[in-house]
Amino acid sequence: MTETGLRRFAWFNLVYNLGVIVWGAFVRATGSGAGCGEHWPLCNGVVVPREASVATLIELTHRLTSGMALILVIILVIWARRLYAKGAPARLGAHLSLGLMIVEALLGAGLVLFGLVDDNATVARAFAMMLHLVNTLLLVAAISLTAWWASGGPPIQLRGHGVLGTMIFVGLAAMLVLGASGAIAALGDTLFPAGSLREGIAQDFHPTAHFLLRLRILHPLIAIGTGIYLVFLAITAAVARRGRRVKIAAGSLVLLFLIQLVIGVVNLLLLAPVWLQLVHLLAADLVWISLIFLSASALAVEDAPAEEVALQAAEAAI
Repeated sequence: MTETGLRRFAWFNLVYNLGVIVWGAFVRATGSGAGCGEHWPLCNGVVVPREASVATLIELTHRLTSGMALILVIILVIWARRLYAKGAPARLGAHLSLGLMIVEALLGAGLVLFGLVDDNATVARAFAMMLHLVNTLLLVAAISLTAWWASGGPPIQLRGHGVLGTMIFVGLAAMLVLGASGAIAALGDTLFPAGSLREGIAQDFHPTAHFLLRLRILHPLIAIGTGIYLVFLAITAAVARRGRRVKIAAGSLVLLFLIQLVIGVVNLLLLAPVWLQLVHLLAADLVWISLIFLSASALAVEDAPAEEVALQAAEAAI
């Protein structure tokens, strides 16, 4: 077990989990969440169903890949514990990844056991979906940081960054809120599909519209506001910090946000087809990962000194 091997394995974990996340969205978008009935961890009461429907195969595949994700993170923790001393950032990241992975599994099990799948359109399902999405983002962040630290990334210093530090935490919180609103919008698109853009807009503003439709309109508004803020944050961080990592992460964040904006508009115009919902989610995860790397770079111990002029400009802008 070498550090090079751990680094590659950590990055593989990140890529693999992105695949699991996208497939989970496919389960929701195709209405296959009840493919195994209200049984967990068994599928329709058995380990391997013999006469499986398409929905059952989709849901069962998600469970198997999710289970493998848990095994991979456990291996990551064991590997990190053998290579790094207690308190090492990579070891901490691995432990956080495992804790959040367990929460992720419990949330997924809860959705099934409480019947919060298929055509369920209750407040409970909406809240559970938001909680599930937020935990997924935190899990991706933990695995990303583990890979970052295993690749030689410096430790993070949470204090002493002034206004830039505050801006970063606001940006992270805004992305979590955006993700939660995206979960509501995606659920609304799945449960209440529209035949045209005009019909979809009419659904949203109808006096007797379901609460999911009323909340759906908030997602693009939150996305635009969050995106503008992230661009400003990226520019501020790139000016305030001298490190090459910061500038690369800032540029990646701006580029990925612009791509995500285009995907979001097209997704709206095409009435959220399943394949584009998956692309939209993957792009959102990549924006989140870029923000995590920008935050880690800007808050890194080695990059703590900032240019006074840049910080004063940020303070004036706020």
